[in-house]
Amino acid sequence: MTEEEKLESGAVEETTVSETETEAVSETAAAEASTEENVEVLPAKKQRSRKKKVETKEEQPQSEWKEQVVQIRRVTKVVKGGKKLSFRAIVIVGNQKGQVGVGCAKAAEVIIAIQKAVADGRKNLVSVPIFKTTIPHPITGRSGAGAVMLRPASQGTGIIAGGAVRSVLELAGIENILSKSLGSKSPLNAANATIAALKALTPFHEVAKKRGLTMAELLN
Repeated sequence: MTEEEKLESGAVEETTVSETETEAVSETAAAEASTEENVEVLPAKKQRSRKKKVETKEEQPQSEWKEQVVQIRRVTKVVKGGKKLSFRAIVIVGNQKGQVGVGCAKAAEVIIAIQKAVADGRKNLVSVPIFKTTIPHPITGRSGAGAVMLRPASQGTGIIAGGAVRSVLELAGIENILSKSLGSKSPLNAANATIAALKALTPFHEVAKKRGLTMAELLN
């Protein structure tokens, strides 16, 4: 080859190399531009707004009946194979509006014994005639070897009683009364004697009807 042909071939190679370099540079620039465009076009991620759940607790209606456990004892029963252990519960049930009852039950567990005693107390409710937050007249109730004496009291006296007698009078709705427990000190006897006394009370309107008087004439 002559020198002129060599020079021409070198120029051709240089032009081809420069063309390939410019094409590569243009491709990289286009790729960078496309990536920049893509970055600009892509929207920012929207933050998901989480709604806070407001918990609304439904208020359950409260029952007017109230229970008070007076005594829980462990009792034994002698059987052929030995001794059978169980629990005895004494519960006073009342609505503080003139109705009260005493329940007694036994079971192998304390909770079951209380539940059975509450059910027994609701079966044996007694209506109490209340006159101005106290009882109409003095009375004495008896149960077994126990006796309870009840006397009406003036406003502001409160419940002068203790133990099972106080529980019965409070759940009956009596606010002012005098009492004295006589004889046996057993809570079951005292509670039953108090129930017997309240059950034997006679309201004023029945006495006025029997005597043929009005309430005003009877009270005066």
